Amino acid sequence: MSKGYLTTHVLDTLNGKPGSGIKCCIYFIEEENRKKIKDFTLNEDGRCDTPILENDLFKIGKYEIHFFCAEYFRKFTKLNEVPFLDDVVIRFGISNKNEHYHVPLLISPWSYTTYRGS
Repeated sequence: MSKGYLTTHVLDTLNGKPGSGIKCCIYFIEEENRKKIKDFTLNEDGRCDTPILENDLFKIGKYEIHFFCAEYFRKFTKLNEVPFLDDVVIRFGISNKNEHYHVPLLISPWSYTTYRGS
């Protein structure tokens, strides 16, 4: 069993608060084929209550997290029928199954940034 795990945290920079209630899903990428692992929704703090991946699901490889951000921002602001940012997809790799990987997302309806957090 690995000691590593994956987490995320979304901050809504338009409203200056956590991205609570954002729907997400994570995929494992193998030879450009995507396999959905699970869906999840962020809590009031813009985080998951438990790690997104851990134990046998946390393995070396390439992943994608889809954040359904336009759906979230429509609750607060009027977006165009075709929003500038709809789903934000972050593709990243896990190279050590014994480390903590954290994928934060700072998001507005018009921009986003991410990095490997701690």
